[in-house]
Amino acid sequence: MPAMIPVQQNHVVTTIENIPPETIPASPTLLQRIKKVFNRELLLSLALGQVLSLLVCGIGLTSKYLAEDFHANTPVFQSFLNYILLFLVYTTTLAVRQGEENLLAILKRRWWKYMILGLIDIEANFLLIKAYQYTTLTSVQLLDCFILPVVLLLSWFFLLVRYKAVHYVGVTVCLMGVACMVGADMLVGRQQGLGDHKLLGDLLVLAGATLYGISNVCEEFIVKNLSRVEFLGMIGLFGSFFSGIQLAVVEHKELLKVRWDWQIGLLYIGFSACMFGLYSFMPVVIKRTSAATVNLSLLTADLYSLFCGLFLFQYKFSGLYIVSFFIIILGLVLYSSSSTYVAQDPRVYKQFRNTAPQITDTPVAGALEPSVTYTSLGQGMEEEPRIRVA
Repeated sequence: MPAMIPVQQNHVVTTIENIPPETIPASPTLLQRIKKVFNRELLLSLALGQVLSLLVCGIGLTSKYLAEDFHANTPVFQSFLNYILLFLVYTTTLAVRQGEENLLAILKRRWWKYMILGLIDIEANFLLIKAYQYTTLTSVQLLDCFILPVVLLLSWFFLLVRYKAVHYVGVTVCLMGVACMVGADMLVGRQQGLGDHKLLGDLLVLAGATLYGISNVCEEFIVKNLSRVEFLGMIGLFGSFFSGIQLAVVEHKELLKVRWDWQIGLLYIGFSACMFGLYSFMPVVIKRTSAATVNLSLLTADLYSLFCGLFLFQYKFSGLYIVSFFIIILGLVLYSSSSTYVAQDPRVYKQFRNTAPQITDTPVAGALEPSVTYTSLGQGMEEEPRIRVA
């Protein structure tokens, strides 16, 4: 009988030596967690967003003075002035560049895309301003928030942005702040507008908000993948061309009725400066954050206009305005406290695979199940336990 040869099994022995307890950091305190959330990047994003809101406030105030005090209802002409400024600054910059970033080279590759984007941007401005003639201020404030789901959905499907639960909570809190602001308007009896043909006005607001959402998502893609100057130069080129045609067809009679003097001239200059600053500065903020964050920040613009109106137009004050402001800011902080991630970003795939190979000496039947390791892409990633493997 042949001798039985003992089967030697391979054993992998791993010894884990813990670091002494005194060297392991204690769990962070509440103050440390707050400092972790309110980091420099978050505070800077909040500040930049509020600068955009102040510019929107300036646009609204100058438009109100032009329309109510000087009876100058010229929204297309006002937009035309902004597009001309963009053309003079950014389109000419592209024209003098060399190589692939030259104006003619860009037009050869994607002129029709920028032509469509220019039309979308023009009509978004026109429809939203036109809606004030048919519906109430309350409807405009509420329905204008439709831009948020538009931006979120388009970012999800076309930019492949993925959100966490805290982002949806932040958006919901911001919308609660808007509802609080509208409720305050109704309580103090703030002027609501005529409301003639309200259904038409509401549809115009929804259409304008949808076009704004498309424009903002396209802007985010361009400034993060191509160039801010390219985006503004192309918008200036096609925006000035098509808004000039629309001005000649739709608004030339209104423009002839304007009684020009130095006050109207200053208001047009102020409007153009705020609008040009908004268009020039928004791509910078979108590149640092996102189109969704920018639109959440702009929800405070109506409140800034209201606070100015307390002194300029003798609006009535309500404590709910202050409450709504801080609710919107709270929602914005919640949204910005955690970063989103892109589904096809290589960094994401790196987080979902093991970098260390498994050690095994015995064959395994069947296909191996993938081992998944997930790490948040947010700024504050928690430290891994400190262990040494021998």
